[in-house]
Amino acid sequence: MNRCAKSQWAFWCLLPNFTRYGLILSLSVVMLADAVGATPRNRGLQIAQQPETTQQNATRAAAKQVFQEGMQLYQQGTAESLRQAIVKWQQALKLWQQIDDKSQQALTLLSLGKVYNSLGEKQEALKYYNQALPLRRAVGDRGGEATTLSNLGSVYNSLGEKQEALKYYNQALPLRRAVGDRGGEAATLNNLGSVYNSLGEKQEALKYYNQALPISRAVGDKEGEATTLSNMAYLERDRGNLQQALAQVEAAIKIIEDLRTKVDSQELRASYFASKQDAYKFYIDLLMQLHKKDPSKGYDALALHISERSRARGLIELLTEANANIRKGVDPQLLAQEQDLRQKIDATAKLRQELPTQKAPTTVIQKLEQESANLLNQYRELQTKIRTTSPKYAALKYPDPLKLPQIQQQLDQDTLLLQYSLGKERSYLWAVTPNSLNTYELPGKEAIEKSAGRFQELLKKCQYINCQDLPEDQKAKDLQEISQAATQLSQLILAPVAEKLGKKRLVIVADGALQEIPFAALSEPRQKSNYQPLLVNHEIVNLPSVTAIAIHRQDLKQRQPAPKTLAVLADPVFAANDQRFTGKPESLGPELNQERSRLRRSAKNLKRGEWGRLPGTLTEANQILKLVSPDQSLKAFDFDANYNWATSQTLKQYRFILFATHGFADPLNPELSGIILSQIDKQGKPQTPGILRLGDIFNLDWNADVVVLSACETGLGKDVQGEGLMGLTRGLMYAGARTAVVSLWQVNDTATSKLMPQFYTMMLQQKVSPTIALRESQLKLWQQKAWQNPYYWAAFTLQGEWRN
Repeated sequence: MNRCAKSQWAFWCLLPNFTRYGLILSLSVVMLADAVGATPRNRGLQIAQQPETTQQNATRAAAKQVFQEGMQLYQQGTAESLRQAIVKWQQALKLWQQIDDKSQQALTLLSLGKVYNSLGEKQEALKYYNQALPLRRAVGDRGGEATTLSNLGSVYNSLGEKQEALKYYNQALPLRRAVGDRGGEAATLNNLGSVYNSLGEKQEALKYYNQALPISRAVGDKEGEATTLSNMAYLERDRGNLQQALAQVEAAIKIIEDLRTKVDSQELRASYFASKQDAYKFYIDLLMQLHKKDPSKGYDALALHISERSRARGLIELLTEANANIRKGVDPQLLAQEQDLRQKIDATAKLRQELPTQKAPTTVIQKLEQESANLLNQYRELQTKIRTTSPKYAALKYPDPLKLPQIQQQLDQDTLLLQYSLGKERSYLWAVTPNSLNTYELPGKEAIEKSAGRFQELLKKCQYINCQDLPEDQKAKDLQEISQAATQLSQLILAPVAEKLGKKRLVIVADGALQEIPFAALSEPRQKSNYQPLLVNHEIVNLPSVTAIAIHRQDLKQRQPAPKTLAVLADPVFAANDQRFTGKPESLGPELNQERSRLRRSAKNLKRGEWGRLPGTLTEANQILKLVSPDQSLKAFDFDANYNWATSQTLKQYRFILFATHGFADPLNPELSGIILSQIDKQGKPQTPGILRLGDIFNLDWNADVVVLSACETGLGKDVQGEGLMGLTRGLMYAGARTAVVSLWQVNDTATSKLMPQFYTMMLQQKVSPTIALRESQLKLWQQKAWQNPYYWAAFTLQGEWRN
């Protein structure tokens, strides 16, 4: 059985948050490639109108309501919710047509065009934009007409029809000027420059950029200024003027960094930073190209610093706030509101999860999804208010990302840092020791992520079928396919640095799809024949950034060791048909069997109300508890494995904490990620909350050396460019875990119940470090024929402190 309980929503598509009109207003950001939000100045038109009838008023109110419902669905950002938004906006459009409101018809048509553009359906987007254009003209809305023309230009540009794009941008430009929209004028000039640049007409492009730049500065549009400077940097790089390009991209990055600090909301700050990652990637690539030309200037070290600046900044700030105990002194009413919202979010999520099994109407599900989205938005806004009203917030100083000498200070002689940056054309690897820096150029992101995806796909095959029951020849074939994929990826990302590896501990700062890859299972790049996983010669540690571990270490220095040894939560009761409640063997009806089959197949959108029991967790927990005396341990099994235990202050007394149960990661709303606890008590009444969610973990205060989530996919999360995987792991670090051990896929219950006792035996009895213990435990499984497939042993990865 897989230790798996995936989020009730599985999201394959997350649209950039900067397509949200409200977010654009929040950040005063112009998104030049998408002019729907480029000019959020909808100037009111003084048009004489006849008083509306009661029926017309009712129709208008209904249209507004349906349009707003569509906007909420759109902001959820999933493929399904976008399609639902289209349905809502088409309903709104008909209502606006009934009362002949051309302005609102145009706005709705623009919204429909925008969502189709987001879905990649460019021709549909053009259709709706072209319907909006005459309506804008009919009501005399010249600013709206300019926006629509810019949208058309943007779509044609993305389709590669550059002349058509120029035609529409050139029509939009005089309208921008006529209505006095200086910001929109600069945006359109910048768009024109970009098209000419893509056509190879560099001088013409530069002419437009040079017109856009002073306008952006004159109107105080820092975002527009940064965008134009970035575009000019690209152009100068292509012309071979590397130093000039460097000056421009440095100026752009300075503005980006400044704008980022002006956003209080952590979510919006992360969204903004994610939208600017191309500028950082360009900066890194430019520095490395300069390093090629002159290796003596230290451009490679500066590129490493920029790599640090471009990643995990939100986590670094969270850890800084944790060290400062920023929640101390906050208004108790705000904290009470926070607790109330978390309870509502949990209740709504649980209800949403149960609806499909009850065959609820689609409209009910949609309404509940909207309610959940609203609650999450309220929760995020409240989090911002708690932070910014803290007495300690104003005096808080966030650390600067580390430079090479500071990075080297975090390493020891037995450790090699491998830091990756995946770029479109070229990727880079920095290999760092306390006294050396070596850099390597790797293939572009697409080639690396394609290889990583294939490796990951093969590793996860056993999630969907019971590989233990396969014939021996099929097992051998599967293992051969995995070893070939591991070797191929290893040749791309490790072979260049093979001679530097030795038998050092490898600290991995990954990027992109490499964050979800178990480096321990990659082929040893110096091994030319049989498959030998990397963990044979190396301990493996994963970090979001070196700066993050430096900040984490500052906090660890200040605290005293916990007085007791081990706390274990295992084998919760998930359902009322559990034998521990009924006193009878569990009876699986057709519906529950179907649900469990769906679980094993790892359906992306798990629509179930129950999770299957994991009997291996009880075996695992009892074996581990035997390693310490009863007065040094604490356990919670069965009905006691509940929320109250998991959030108890008592856990602060223990150095090692183990959660052996189901877990899941929500890749869209990380706050909904969680660890599944007992759902009912001994009387069969619901235990609420029944999930320890990320928001709960952020409010815990542990003093643990090692926290292990012996569950499924607890090392995954929402992949935000510039932040990495935002999920349970960062919550564990914030809560005080020195080291966290989490999983990258749905782990096998039997294999995990063998691996974890060995892992704890080595730490508790042989007193070895967690990194050595994990490596040795995984090696022992790999050396057994029945468990050689990396699926069984490679899922668990270690993040955080590796030093004793």
